[in-house]
Amino acid sequence: MLPRVQLRKPQRLLEILQEEGLTRTPILLSPDHPEPNLGPLGAVPLVGPARAAILKLDRDLTQLRAQLHQKWRNRLVHSESQALRVTQQNLAQDPTHWVLTSDQIQQRQRRYQNWPIALTLAYARENPGQAKLFTAYDGNDPVAAILVLRHGGGATYHIAVSSPRGRQTSAHNLLIWNAIEWLHEQGCVQLDLGLVNTEDAPGLARFKLGTGADLQTLGGTWIWWPPLGRTLGPLAALDRRLMTFRHSPRKTGQQGHPQVI
Repeated sequence: MLPRVQLRKPQRLLEILQEEGLTRTPILLSPDHPEPNLGPLGAVPLVGPARAAILKLDRDLTQLRAQLHQKWRNRLVHSESQALRVTQQNLAQDPTHWVLTSDQIQQRQRRYQNWPIALTLAYARENPGQAKLFTAYDGNDPVAAILVLRHGGGATYHIAVSSPRGRQTSAHNLLIWNAIEWLHEQGCVQLDLGLVNTEDAPGLARFKLGTGADLQTLGGTWIWWPPLGRTLGPLAALDRRLMTFRHSPRKTGQQGHPQVI
C-alpha cells in the first residue's frame, strides 16, 4: 500500500515494485496528485479523488497570521484573551489516554472512522517525538486537545477533541495556532489539515480553510495487480470518469489518509 505517494514516473514505480519481488502482490496506490497515466499501465480505479486542505508554512509567522481569514483570526484573538494554558508533549503510550478515548466516542457519535488507537500509538512509538499533543487547560481542567503527526518535511492534523468549554473559548483556534508556531520552528513546510467535505461537514471545512490553507485535489485510490499486467487497462478506461473530482468526499477516510475531525 502506497498512500499519498508522489508519482513522477508511474511506469518506473511499477518496475521497482516488481524488482523488489512484489510480482504477485496486489498494490494499492493513492497518488498525492491526479495521475491519469496509471490507467494505461493496468491500474484500476477504486475510489475517486478527494480534496485536502494543505497549509503552506514556508513563510514567516507574521505572514501566516495575516493570511488567516478574519473570522478565524477573531476567534483566535478571543481565545488568546481567555487565559487558557496550552501544553505541548509527546503522546504517551497509553490506550486509555483521555484524548484517544474521547476521539473514539466522537467517532461513534458523528459516524466517521479514524485510525484504530493501536495504530496511532504504534506511530508514536516508532517515530519518537513526532506525535505531538497540544492541550488547552482552563485552570486545571483540559478543555480541548489536538494531536499532530510529524513526517518528513510536513505534518498532519490527526485528532481533535473539545469540551463545551473548549468550544466556548475557541480553544481549537488557539491550539492550531500553537501547532503552526511549533511546526514553523521545526522547519516544517506544510500542515495537512485533512480531507475537506463541504456537503456533510461545512463548518469543519470553513474551519480548515480559514487558516489560509489551499485545496489540493488528490489522485484517488487505484489497485494494480502485476499478474494481470495491462489486461485490466480496458476496465480502467471504462471507469476513468471516476478519477475526475466531482463532489466533496464522504466522512469515511480515503486514500490511506487519516481522517480528521
